[in-house]
Amino acid sequence: MSSLYHDELIEHYKSSPYRKAIPSPTIAHGDINVSCGDKIDIMISAQNNHITDIGFQGSGCVISQAATSMLCEKIENMDLDEVLELDDKDILTLINIELGPVRMKCATLGLLIIKDGIQIWKKTLSTDSQP
Repeated sequence: MSSLYHDELIEHYKSSPYRKAIPSPTIAHGDINVSCGDKIDIMISAQNNHITDIGFQGSGCVISQAATSMLCEKIENMDLDEVLELDDKDILTLINIELGPVRMKCATLGLLIIKDGIQIWKKTLSTDSQP
């Protein structure tokens, strides 16, 4: 393993407590990074617009999987609207390593999937409430 990866990153990659399925999630969404093949499926349980449980499953590089795990840890119990305000800088702060443009796509894959999932779910709610 490269020395570029610090212990916390490796630990999240090897044994993330968030690498789990959530039964009957409120939000479920997944995607793949076509440039490298990283795959992530996110499951979120939410109540009163707050994340009550979160998990992910996937495969890919250390950066994509560890960044997703670290992000799950950060946003558990967070308001869904606050999650939508997170950006690439927040991910870089979490993983604490410098990345080039290609590796940045790996690092932000989980965030993009989570935000897309939340937005799709919110759109479904507003459509369901229309007469």
